[in-house]
Amino acid sequence: MKITDGNVIRFHLQALYGISAKNFAKKKGKLVYTGAKVFGVPLENLPRRYIPEFGLVPCFLVEGCSFLLDRVGTVGLFRKPGSLSRVKILREKLNRGDDALSTASPYDIATLVKQFCRELPELLFPSEIHAALLEAQALPDLQGKMAALQLLSCLLPARNSSCLQYLFDFLHKVSQRCSDNLMTSSNLATVFVPCLLPPPNKTEMSEERLELRVLVLRTFIEFPHVFGVISKTVMDSMKYFMNFVHLEDVFKKRNQKMRSLKVKRSEKTVLRIQSKPKVRPAVSDPTLVCDPKLRRSVGLETFPNIQLFRTCMPNEDQRFRSANKTFVTAMERLQHKNWRRRSSPI
Repeated sequence: MKITDGNVIRFHLQALYGISAKNFAKKKGKLVYTGAKVFGVPLENLPRRYIPEFGLVPCFLVEGCSFLLDRVGTVGLFRKPGSLSRVKILREKLNRGDDALSTASPYDIATLVKQFCRELPELLFPSEIHAALLEAQALPDLQGKMAALQLLSCLLPARNSSCLQYLFDFLHKVSQRCSDNLMTSSNLATVFVPCLLPPPNKTEMSEERLELRVLVLRTFIEFPHVFGVISKTVMDSMKYFMNFVHLEDVFKKRNQKMRSLKVKRSEKTVLRIQSKPKVRPAVSDPTLVCDPKLRRSVGLETFPNIQLFRTCMPNEDQRFRSANKTFVTAMERLQHKNWRRRSSPI
């Protein structure tokens, strides 16, 4: 398995909380949109504005939320629907690139913000992560619940994460004025469930499952500062795994380099042996041959040259003749001595 930030986060979720988070499905093909259309367009094709705290956020979302912040005390904001006819006209103007927000009603703009999130081709919370979010929300321990939701928010793609961070921060500011607008974090979460965490089937529309979805959004609205933020424990684990994989790669590269050098050396040795002619000096006596490598290994270099030593010694025939002559002389002397003893009177 390749070690990435997402894999380390999934490892922590599984090891600490028993939550399995699915990998996001890869896109088969990118949809290309041209013009100034705002609704029903993928995030990557929308004009975005860089916000230092959040990153790149769609321009319409920034302008709409900024407009509503100036009117955040409006009673029932996001709960009361706007006029259908006015909302339709506003959509057409926005899709043409016209400025239509400055004179609009707060209820109409709030309705457009919800429609913008609901009509994205891909949900801001991908469907692969919905089950894990509900499982994390169902954990009995409050601290574990918060930590698991925080980890799951870190798995989102960067463009989704930036958009949701900005939206939850805005909804948190709206909920802080609940004494004026009567929109608590729970009310706002209930309104945004169809836009951010819509139930995929009738089974997921049960009261218990819907309540879990509301509670997930409520947690992020009340604690927007934890969304998309990786805890120090996970960061340390990531550094450990990344350093381990880096060292493993270094050792692999070093071993590959050493193997390649060995192959090159063996190829050079073979070429050198093949290029040299196998010519040896003619020697009459094979016993006189002494390999210089063998001499160095045994220490024979300290001895005199064997061939030179033998040339200084007499030949075999000369030695045989001198020995035979000495033997004959000794025998003659012995016989003469015995004859003298016999011939002398007793």
